Amino acid sequence: MTMATESIVDVAPAELQRLLDIQRAAQAADPIPDAATRRDRIDRLVAAVLEHASELAEALDADFGGRPATTSMELDILGGLQTIAHDREQLEAWMAPTAVPAAMGGAIPTFVQNRPKGVVGIIGPWNFPVVLVFLPAVEALAAGNRVMIKFSDMTPRTGAVFARAVASRMSPDEVAVINGGLQTATAFSDLRFDHLFFTGSPKVGRLVAAAAGRNLVPVTLELGGKNPAIVAPDADIADAAARIAAARLVNSGQVCLSPDYAFVPESNKQAFIEAYQKAVLSYLPTFLDNPDVVSIINDANYARVTGLVEDAKAKGAAEIVIVPEAEKDRLPDAGSRRFPPTLLLDTPADAEINAEEIFGPVLVLHTYSHVDEAIGYAAVGEHPLSSYWYGGDTDDFQRFLLKTTSGAVSRNDFGLAYVNDAVPFGGVGMSGSGAYHGKAGFDTFSHQRPVAQHDLPNVLASAFVPPLTPERADGVAATAAAVLAGTTAQLQDQGGAG
Repeated sequence: MTMATESIVDVAPAELQRLLDIQRAAQAADPIPDAATRRDRIDRLVAAVLEHASELAEALDADFGGRPATTSMELDILGGLQTIAHDREQLEAWMAPTAVPAAMGGAIPTFVQNRPKGVVGIIGPWNFPVVLVFLPAVEALAAGNRVMIKFSDMTPRTGAVFARAVASRMSPDEVAVINGGLQTATAFSDLRFDHLFFTGSPKVGRLVAAAAGRNLVPVTLELGGKNPAIVAPDADIADAAARIAAARLVNSGQVCLSPDYAFVPESNKQAFIEAYQKAVLSYLPTFLDNPDVVSIINDANYARVTGLVEDAKAKGAAEIVIVPEAEKDRLPDAGSRRFPPTLLLDTPADAEINAEEIFGPVLVLHTYSHVDEAIGYAAVGEHPLSSYWYGGDTDDFQRFLLKTTSGAVSRNDFGLAYVNDAVPFGGVGMSGSGAYHGKAGFDTFSHQRPVAQHDLPNVLASAFVPPLTPERADGVAATAAAVLAGTTAQLQDQGGAG
């Protein structure tokens, strides 16, 4: 059937506050839900999404103006299920109090209690609008919280289906889904949540963080960046080119983990170009009418990607459009928002595409004479969400790990750290702050509260109040002198060893 166009209706700030108050009251009535309650909430949210999976895929196709159902199912609707299964399995272990060594020679036994933070707000992006609110919501529920979700206004049909799906299984005091435009998003960010989780661009992330800061709300920011892919001197050039091409084409490049630029040895430049073209055409033998192609999300982003490429070309970059020859004069196509896979060569340093995240199927190709040139380029500037190395686990790779900073590193494939439930997923600096996935997600949405106990007759605080006797002063001075002497001895030993 044909999806009806969803109009964007803003939600009044008073209604948002009412929902927050409902959730906060419900949380106060059951501040630390047991494992069975948490697992039931997770299972109902998963069921809500799966029961509406086909409708969600259809809505995503309509919102994008062309997105294959298989792509939406694999990456957006079913994409978080492995992590969710891991969360369910580990729930009791993560909830259990953590024993820590007792202080004061064993006199003060202490444990750490994992408490829910309360009500968590989640603001989702448009590129994977389902999984990138669904998964953090599950992990917030696993930690025992209530959840309010602000769905992206750039995918309104999907937002309407998702809200209806969640409401079919969840009470508003457990999980509430809010749709609406900029006014709603602004009011949502202004709410006094116990934690606010945002996925999106650094530009919007700044605004969200500023709004949360006014209320002293802790924030997790999942952002993006200029992700590098370095093809090492020892790499198989054809294999690396094919792997990078696949990574660049996922969701037509509309992925925060996509490689934005690649470095290859100067001597292998032509071999890489030919292998990259061959790989792209093997994935997409036709383009303009190919049902497997994902369109750019909207006219504004289509114009933005087009503008980045045109700016680079105007400043001297060479463009290679990788589609069948007969289609080249018909692409890019503004009507269908299909932007063709593109390589940019010899792109000058002042081109805008070197500074802005592309979010389209365009790869900027650089060359190096020595791999340290590529490592040095990747090491300066803002830290990306992910870095890629194609080649062996060599001294060059270890130097790359030492000299560069990024949210994660994957060697020889795309987004490897993202699919491992045992490691945190998140950025650093401009690519984000905080993390989730698995235990990291549970910890993000939990407050680790130390509980210390003292049943002995002596009072600890009495040691720090008057009378301030000479004996106490002498004891403090003696302790300081002993510590200083020990530190000085260590420094002298280190100096001698050096």
